[in-house]
Amino acid sequence: MKESLTLAERLRRIGPWTAPALPEDLPHGDMPGDKIVVGEDHIRKAQLLFPRLLEALGELEGPKAVVSVFGGSGVGKSEIASLLAWYLRSAGIGSYVISGDNYPRRIPLYNDAERLSIFRAAGLRGLLAEGLYSPDLQKALDVMWPQGLDADASYGAELPWLAAYQAAGRKALSAYLGTALEQDYAELNAILAAFRRGDSPIWLKRMGRTEEERWYDPVDFSEVSVLILEWTHGGNPALRGIDIPVFLNSTPEETREHRRKRARDGKTDSAFTTMVLEIEQEELRRAAPKARFILSKAGQFLRPEDI
Repeated sequence: MKESLTLAERLRRIGPWTAPALPEDLPHGDMPGDKIVVGEDHIRKAQLLFPRLLEALGELEGPKAVVSVFGGSGVGKSEIASLLAWYLRSAGIGSYVISGDNYPRRIPLYNDAERLSIFRAAGLRGLLAEGLYSPDLQKALDVMWPQGLDADASYGAELPWLAAYQAAGRKALSAYLGTALEQDYAELNAILAAFRRGDSPIWLKRMGRTEEERWYDPVDFSEVSVLILEWTHGGNPALRGIDIPVFLNSTPEETREHRRKRARDGKTDSAFTTMVLEIEQEELRRAAPKARFILSKAGQFLRPEDI
């Protein structure tokens, strides 16, 4: 009969920790097609975090735990989550990295279109509500829309009517981004609950970049004690069952630079993308006070008031 121990009891049996060598092909999150590039900076941060994570895991009761690694795009969520999982496995603690990017309600192409549609529809309604709308303004927007200039804050600063349009659009966009309208928190919550119950296998969603790339894979969790969720929205209060939230902080400028280099979705430096990143940053700031650990992009532990 297999020995039944809590996670804390198992952790107490681990001797002094030293960072293990990394395999050539480091296992990572389960987002289809996603690749990670682990650098010295990621390793340094993961090694700073890991001893604190072990200590926090040792304070928990029960055989399983859920860790959330969240932050903006480009802050190193995927890489650091993968490293933490590898360190746990090397210490004899089974782990699995689940990517929250599998759980939006729409594929990226359609979700980007939905975001833009929400912004522009609300912007037009805002002009109507302020009594500013006119055929001439519509002609101006018809010129701006193909170039994405209607979300450019510099134009809004010069044109009062466009500022009103942007304010209304941004408000509506804020009510969509990261909410249950955009992300399927209910499905993720059900997975976390099944993991805690000890269910195995658990069918996990996979989502690619086209409408035909949707499927489920059965994952064996029988030897997994720590589930690590890596996701921008991993600090959202709609999530249930997160034991240890870890916030990787970054600025919108750092996020934009990473997306520009990665160029995964196109138009990564557009005015609209800038607005989306600013709104997501606001969500992250609200979630920061609930994080157990906050680590800056420079690798310093922060307090919520430092953000």
